[in-house]
Amino acid sequence: MSVTLVMPPAPSATFTAAPTTPGRAVPRVLSIAGSDPSGGAGIQADLKSIAALGGYGMAAITALTAQNTHGVRSVHVPPAAFLAEQLDAISDDIGIDAVKIGMLGSAEVIEAVGTWLRKVRPAVVVLDPVMVATSGDRLLQESAEAALRGLLPLADLITPNLAELAMLVGGQLQDTWAGALEQGRTLAAATGTTVLVKGGHLEGNECPDALVNTTGLLSNDVVVVPGERLATRNSHGTGCSLSSAMAAAQARLGDWEVSLREVKPWLAGALEASETLEVGTGNGPVHHFHHLPPPPSEGSFAAQLWGEAEKDLNDIYALDFIRNLASGTLEEHEFSYYLAQDAIYLNGYSRVLARASALAPTEAEQLFWAASAGQCLEVESELHRSWLGTRTLQPGLGPVTKSYVDHLTAASASGSYAVLAAAVLPCFWLYAEVGATLHAQFVAAGEPPAHPYADWLRTYADEDFAAATRRAIAIVDEAGRKASAADRAAMVTAFKQSCRLEVGFFDAPRLHS
Repeated sequence: MSVTLVMPPAPSATFTAAPTTPGRAVPRVLSIAGSDPSGGAGIQADLKSIAALGGYGMAAITALTAQNTHGVRSVHVPPAAFLAEQLDAISDDIGIDAVKIGMLGSAEVIEAVGTWLRKVRPAVVVLDPVMVATSGDRLLQESAEAALRGLLPLADLITPNLAELAMLVGGQLQDTWAGALEQGRTLAAATGTTVLVKGGHLEGNECPDALVNTTGLLSNDVVVVPGERLATRNSHGTGCSLSSAMAAAQARLGDWEVSLREVKPWLAGALEASETLEVGTGNGPVHHFHHLPPPPSEGSFAAQLWGEAEKDLNDIYALDFIRNLASGTLEEHEFSYYLAQDAIYLNGYSRVLARASALAPTEAEQLFWAASAGQCLEVESELHRSWLGTRTLQPGLGPVTKSYVDHLTAASASGSYAVLAAAVLPCFWLYAEVGATLHAQFVAAGEPPAHPYADWLRTYADEDFAAATRRAIAIVDEAGRKASAADRAAMVTAFKQSCRLEVGFFDAPRLHS
């Protein structure tokens, strides 16, 4: 058996990868599935996943369920003719870049979907053969199983759980990864399509997934993407979310392997953040939008700071450096100067973060700042070296760089943990905000392969940095809430000065040239 082991991507490329075949910037993805009134699975999970992966979601409802986080109580399947009307109404008017098929419910519904697929022939079809829920509830009539098997060859990707995989190949439920892969090969060979074998229901600390195809479509017959198991009971709708996310990613990226490498860490983050939702008392849903920073709550100290940063953020967006970086027209010597200064800045910045770690009042905050300091030196500095390695470094410490480092050093020397945390926050918050905006513009332009700064712009989609930014905001907000009025005023002053220096830092290459 030919196997490729795909290691998880480096932190700087966690969430978005380069497309092999560029698709639409915002793919139009149709979910054909059942409805979950609790919002965790079915079309509700699909629409959230599609949006999270950058798509425009649509839905044709195949079944209505009465369910919650404890299980399915009943299922109502509307007439198949009405489903056919939904499908025709959408495809008669709207171009469809990808289709995700979930719960179908009856043989008549399956036949309606098959007829429509043969007529419309969408470019990407992901079939999640919903037969058994995570809770163990059966979601497909036994009489419809044969009809579902006839639908499988119309799919480009099939995403069964282990119980469904065993049912589809007529075998026993596998409890080993090797056994699951063998059943995946059997199904792939029988259908002529790609099968996503999922290790989520296996025992152990590992949670691998694998793409299996025996027709030569992939780089190898089996492409494994490793992963670690996350300790949570909140897995409601995981299969729905994975399959719809794969449909959206594939429509945008055009490569199943690249799509899985993007979707898997996103789903891992959604599982890890699920506890924050506090939905239901049973098997709760995943957090589909965990990667988006929440807006500061009205009246919070963080909201006050964000209001102070708004003018500086607008000033940054108005800079020629930012506009030209986004369009790819920025002069190389300006970008090289920016990176050279940033590399110098990071050395001082990492020391300031280490000082924040020493001053932090809790072990969790100590570890956060220490990890952030390490990230500067290990990951971001490597990005600078990879660009500057073959280019002539701009000599010397620039005046804006010196001012910024001096400002942070002074905040560090103040002895006030709250003031220091507020001073370093803009380097998280503004950088993340500007980076997300630039990356979104880059994706909207179709990720042009000739863009000279493409690799750099992709780093702005780093989920690890987005998560760190959310954590930094929460730390400063909490510190501001507990601080005296005088200390809060000092925090605001330190924060505002850092914001102004961020503007100057982005504008420094123009002044230097």
